[in-house]
Amino acid sequence: MQASGRNAGLGLALVSAVAFGGSGVAAKPLIEAGLDPLHMVWLRVAGAALVLSPLAWRHRGLLARKPLLLAGFGIVAVAGVQAFYFASLSRIPVGVALLLEYLGPALLLGWIRFVQRKPVTRAAAAGAAVAVVGLACVVEIWSGLSLDPLGVLLGLAAACCQAFYFVFADHGAGDGAEGEVPDPIGVIAYGMLVGALVMTVIARPWRMDWQVLGGQASMGDLRVPAWVLLAWVVLIATVFAYLTGVVSVRKLSPQVAGVVACLEAVVATVFAWILLNEHLSTPQIIGGALVLGGAFIAQSARPTPPGAADPEAVVLDRETTRA
Repeated sequence: MQASGRNAGLGLALVSAVAFGGSGVAAKPLIEAGLDPLHMVWLRVAGAALVLSPLAWRHRGLLARKPLLLAGFGIVAVAGVQAFYFASLSRIPVGVALLLEYLGPALLLGWIRFVQRKPVTRAAAAGAAVAVVGLACVVEIWSGLSLDPLGVLLGLAAACCQAFYFVFADHGAGDGAEGEVPDPIGVIAYGMLVGALVMTVIARPWRMDWQVLGGQASMGDLRVPAWVLLAWVVLIATVFAYLTGVVSVRKLSPQVAGVVACLEAVVATVFAWILLNEHLSTPQIIGGALVLGGAFIAQSARPTPPGAADPEAVVLDRETTRA
């Protein structure tokens, strides 16, 4: 059962990465058609909140039991990642901003090891390191080395928010008290509602050009109705992606799921190459292979039975003590 759950978690993590990675190829044509990037984010989050609102009502008991978790997930894991990423994007190159955001899994390992004082396996740490190097190649970081300090700080803030997405997603999953474990569907539903409220203040959607949604947008050589692209972003790249992502964190672990999530950047690059006719360079192909390798290394970490110490983590603890 343990192996089956782990394999299911890995599959869900991969599906989530693919779903998240498909958001860019659908959102970019809408932005090029005239939507402001922040308005695109608001449509994404508000649309997901609308779809999930019946489920929020069904899990309304979470409001009394886990109010801080719901508020934190909505403000940090939903609105925070999006707002800080787009803010950094306005000041530094796209590739650098994306790389900074995906330092989240590495920051997550630091949080688990030094703040929560929990063991981190060598496989997860090595996988994260390889994945970060691969991401640097995927986004071709050398093409934008003239950086704005504030833009870098905003990108790091997005990375911190992404790291806490995995912390919130795993909240209560391993405490052994089934009655206290918050349902992931309820957490996501209320997270989207809170995120939509926050993004409404930031994006000010009343200034949006709503006519864009009634027209068509160019996806490579194709003309696609704007509402179809928006539906894809809301239903697949947000609702479905968050649902599979949160469940995968609980079946794997935050440290492993975080590294696998780095595949989102690779998927986004490949989708842009296929659907938007964007060039895929040799360094990007090599970087994609490195990210895949990092994810493979991370997921190879052996699961630790409850109450047992991880041999790799014990070694790391001893090395840290000596240092």
